[in-house]
Amino acid sequence: MIDTPSLVDQYCHGVLRTELGLGTFEAHLGAQLGGSSALPAAGTTFFDTQTGFAVRRWCPPLLGLEPHCPPARYLARRRELGVDEAGRRLLRASGIATYLVDTGLPGDLTGPAELAAAGAAEAHEIVRLEPLAEQVADTSGTVEGFLANLAEAVHGAAAGAVAFASAAGVRQGLAYAPEPPGPGEVRGAAGRWLTGRPAGGRLTDPVLLRHLLWIAVTAGRPLQLHTGDPAAVAGFAAATAGLGADLVLLHSYPYHRAAARLSGVHPHVYADLGPVLAHTGARAAAVLAEVLERAPFGKLLFSSGAHGLPELHVVAASVFRTALTRVLGEWVMDGAWSRTDAQRVATMIAGDNARRVYRLAGSR
Repeated sequence: MIDTPSLVDQYCHGVLRTELGLGTFEAHLGAQLGGSSALPAAGTTFFDTQTGFAVRRWCPPLLGLEPHCPPARYLARRRELGVDEAGRRLLRASGIATYLVDTGLPGDLTGPAELAAAGAAEAHEIVRLEPLAEQVADTSGTVEGFLANLAEAVHGAAAGAVAFASAAGVRQGLAYAPEPPGPGEVRGAAGRWLTGRPAGGRLTDPVLLRHLLWIAVTAGRPLQLHTGDPAAVAGFAAATAGLGADLVLLHSYPYHRAAARLSGVHPHVYADLGPVLAHTGARAAAVLAEVLERAPFGKLLFSSGAHGLPELHVVAASVFRTALTRVLGEWVMDGAWSRTDAQRVATMIAGDNARRVYRLAGSR
C-alpha cells in the first residue's frame, strides 16, 4: 500500500459561499471541464462525465449517503446540511493539508483564510498578474506612473504571496515572442492601452503581458503559467533559465506528456498534475503513468485546480491517491521498484515537491 498522508494542493481557487441548485452546480462542473460555466445541452448532464461520476463515487459518503446516489438526492442532502457544513465535511475529508489559492478570479469565493478554516488546513495566496495590473491601471494617471506602479505592485505582492499566476500571458503575450520587450515598445503599448481602455477593461495587450511576466520573473517567486500546449512556453523557459524563477506549467492536458518532457529539459520548470486526473476519472492511472514516463519525479506537483465546488478538491485528491497507488503498486509488484522508493516518490509528488518549490514550512 502506497501512503499519501499529506497533500499540498499547489493550485486551486476558493469555494462558493452560496447554496447551489442543480443548474448552478452543473455550471461549475462544466467550467471545471474546460467550459465557460454554460449549462449542458438539453437532454444531457455534466454528471455524465468522468468528473461527474467521480463526484458521485467519492462525495456522497462524506455527507452520509451511499456512493453513486442520484445527483438530485446528493444535492438535496447538500442543501439540508447547508453550504458551510457540507463544505467543511468535504474539505476536511480530502486529506489536503495545504492550499495554495489563486485569488484572481471574480465571484463569491472564499479567500485563503476562509478555505484554511473550513478545511482545517493551511492556506497561502497566489497572486494572479493580470487583475493586479488592471488594478494598477485604475489608479495610475500617466504612462510613466502606470509602469512605475506596476513594477512596485508586483514586487510588493511578492512579500505576501507564495507565487504568481498568469492565464492570458501565454495565449496573448508569449505567443508572440518570449523575450522581454524593450522600454520604448513597453511605453508605446502602455500609452495605447491606457488611452483606449474602458473603465475596468481587461489587459490583453501582448507587449504589456510579456512585460508583466518578465517583471514577475525578477520578483523572486515561482510563476505559474496556464499553458495549454507547453510548446507555447518553450522559448520563455529557455530565456528564463538561470534567472532564479521557477516556472510551473498548469493545465497542460491533453499535452501532459509534452509538459512532462519540458520539465525534464529545464531545471527550473515543473509540471502540475492538476485537474487532469479528475477529468480522466477511471482512466487516471493510465494518464499518470504517461506523465511518469517522461518527467523527473521531483518535478511533478499535485493540485486540484478546483474552483467553486469543494467536491472538486475531494475528487482530485481521491483520484490522485487511487491512481498513484495503482501505478506505483504495480511497479512494486513487478519488482521494477522497491516499496521504499515508491513511497518516497509518492510523498514527493503529493506534497514535498511543492513545499520545496514554494518554500513552505516543512520543506526538505
